[in-house]
Amino acid sequence: MRSAGPVADGEPNLRSGRPLSDRLDLRLIAEMVEPRSRVLDIGCGDGALLDILVHERGVDGRGIEIDMREVAAAVAQGLAVIHADADTDLAFYPDAAFDYVILSRTLQATERPREVLAQMLRIGRRAIVSFPNFGHWRVRLALVTTGRMPRTPALDRPWYDTPNIHLCTISDFFDLCAMDGYVVERWLGVDDQGKRTPWRRNRRLANLFAEQGLFLLRRR
Repeated sequence: MRSAGPVADGEPNLRSGRPLSDRLDLRLIAEMVEPRSRVLDIGCGDGALLDILVHERGVDGRGIEIDMREVAAAVAQGLAVIHADADTDLAFYPDAAFDYVILSRTLQATERPREVLAQMLRIGRRAIVSFPNFGHWRVRLALVTTGRMPRTPALDRPWYDTPNIHLCTISDFFDLCAMDGYVVERWLGVDDQGKRTPWRRNRRLANLFAEQGLFLLRRR
């Protein structure tokens, strides 16, 4: 299947008929995926990213999602999505079953993020991970000035009503990759909408100014 070519955000995808997501970070993730690859999207929600990958990159795409309403929405769009939990169900997939395993803004909501990441790189040749950066300057400023858990566009729910239980910074994630022997092939520090920024490739500046981190990983 050939790529349908770029489509502007908010316009309908002519292959699937659904409006495209306004999350530009999904576009950045899609750019990291080779056409016609085997892809598993973990925590795929209603299938916004999977839709782009299937209809524009021509991938053999699958998705898992814990929220049954989101599963139903994705399946209604003709996407191959099943109900599953990243913390427990990745163990049932065979080694090297996929070329890419993607976890977009979901790592911080898992119970065992280190184990989830290990499973991703067991069942996939490469892993693509994005997450909100708890080292962003607004987060630091809010903690210092208010003494309360911060709320930002990327972390917009109060502490008592958030799925985010393992927040980290971009520097923390680099440390984890080094500790577990993962190769960072590409990475970006981007704003909440996924826009590229001048400091996106400087680790120290990205840890301070990026609202989210985006990483492409493989095993050594």
